[in-house]
Amino acid sequence: MAEAEIEVKSKLAGMFRALRHKNYRLFFLGQGISLIGTWMERIAMSWLVYRLTDSAFLLGMVSFCSLVPSFLLGPFAGVYSDRFDRHKILLITQALFMLQASIVAALVLTNTVQVWHIMALSVFMGLVNAFDTATRQAFVIELVEEREDLSNAIALNSSMFNVARLVGPSVAGLVIAAVGEGACFLINALSYIAVIGSLLFIHLKPYERRLQEHKVWQQMKEGFHYTFSFAPIRAIILVVASMSLLGMPFTVLMPVYARDILGGDASTLGLLMGATGIGALGGALFLAPRKSAMGLGKVIVVAALLFGLGLVAFSVSRVMWLSLLFMLVTGFGMIVQMASCNTILQTIVDDDKRGRVMSFYAMAFMGMAPFGSLLAGAFADRYGVVHTLLGSGILVILSIIPFALQLSRLREMVYPIYRRLGIMPEIATGLQVATNLSGPGEEASP
Repeated sequence: MAEAEIEVKSKLAGMFRALRHKNYRLFFLGQGISLIGTWMERIAMSWLVYRLTDSAFLLGMVSFCSLVPSFLLGPFAGVYSDRFDRHKILLITQALFMLQASIVAALVLTNTVQVWHIMALSVFMGLVNAFDTATRQAFVIELVEEREDLSNAIALNSSMFNVARLVGPSVAGLVIAAVGEGACFLINALSYIAVIGSLLFIHLKPYERRLQEHKVWQQMKEGFHYTFSFAPIRAIILVVASMSLLGMPFTVLMPVYARDILGGDASTLGLLMGATGIGALGGALFLAPRKSAMGLGKVIVVAALLFGLGLVAFSVSRVMWLSLLFMLVTGFGMIVQMASCNTILQTIVDDDKRGRVMSFYAMAFMGMAPFGSLLAGAFADRYGVVHTLLGSGILVILSIIPFALQLSRLREMVYPIYRRLGIMPEIATGLQVATNLSGPGEEASP
């Protein structure tokens, strides 16, 4: 009995081992509180826009405005993330997020908000987010001193994000039903105090600005070559882009589905998004005990299939409890696939190019979503939300096939990097890996 208890405690400690690092622990707590406010705002924003316009297309347009700057500015953001102090960049971006949320709250609470206000402020948020996302993704490794805890830190980030996805929409649905959308925007504005405070308490080594031998455009070109000349990095970026373009827009259509298909209200929307969050949290906790990126290629394929199948099943459901169940599956597959891709990238990239690579990840993850949202909104207006979600699920399933077919070749290409980092032992007996296969750092070198 005692041995069983010790084993359970050991597993639990392993699942949360990245929290041993004080800086990461501070960031984790502050970001977690802020993300609850962010998810409350997302639900309130989508419900507000659909209430004001009754247009699925405009729902997609607002999402497009908030996310397309990440696509356009991603490479610039990655260069600046590698050139400047990431800690200071994040302090600035979080303060600007707080300003944006405060303006939205004031407009809604005074009943002066119009759709063009929302679109303009969404563009502003997107501009800030382009720099925040690339920097935040690369900043995690500075908070975790031991590289072997990196995969756990990424999994815990996903857990934090999806706890917020669970709590935020559920609370938002109740708040909107009770007092309206304005309170959600105000709560989000106040929540940024937590993350800004945590960043102020984080103590890192004094930032040493590297002597930049190349100009911004040259560094962008170098980052592009580094990212897309090495097949494993290129393949992962393309997988993330396809999932974001074809699958992620389902969240934009949730207000339409909640009100028009299930006959519900804002609380129904909150329950659906909360179910997605529970599934996604389960996926993040599923990844948390992993100690390395080994074997995540197969996980990406299976998770993408679950993501697509969950969307297909959800699109044909007319029963609330079944819809919630299918959202659980969808959320699980979505986060396991995305977090696994993130973990592999963070593991195999060179530190001096991390910001630029993660900016391309952000472009694929957040930059392709606006185009998907715009297309999904247009299709839903013309063909209906049911057919749009059904088509999204089928396309997600089809899009993972090319990655699955080349998985064994990609695995052999990253093995030399894993051995160099000490992630995997020397080649096992009988396994032959071509000696001329090099890592991304070697290919990108002049």
